[in-house]
Amino acid sequence: MTTDDLIKLEIEVLAEDTTKEELDKMTRNLLAELRETDVESVSLVSTGQAPAGSKGDPITIGQLAIEVLPAAIPSVIALIQAWVMRGQGRNIKFKGNGIEFEGSPEELRKLLTKLEKKEKKKKK
Repeated sequence: MTTDDLIKLEIEVLAEDTTKEELDKMTRNLLAELRETDVESVSLVSTGQAPAGSKGDPITIGQLAIEVLPAAIPSVIALIQAWVMRGQGRNIKFKGNGIEFEGSPEELRKLLTKLEKKEKKKKK
């Protein structure tokens, strides 16, 4: 497989009644868990240039960029489903490959399975 086979998505972590700090912590926890799966890459989404004199890279709180091969989607979705279900009021929003999605983990699984089939058809 090549990098052309990768599915590129942005994941936005949503949570009810949380502070920016709590949202950032949740996002970083999901990031750490995703890094333990078969994803090609996953990172915090950068907002661009940091203001002069500041330290570190600016990030968009609650957002991750992920690249995954179609074969790894089921394990990634299982992890995200488990992560969402472990916290009260958690939800996720996906954007990428011409789609935007917000909904339950089960609806997400169906959508990404459909995307995987679409990618396989492109190759034929």
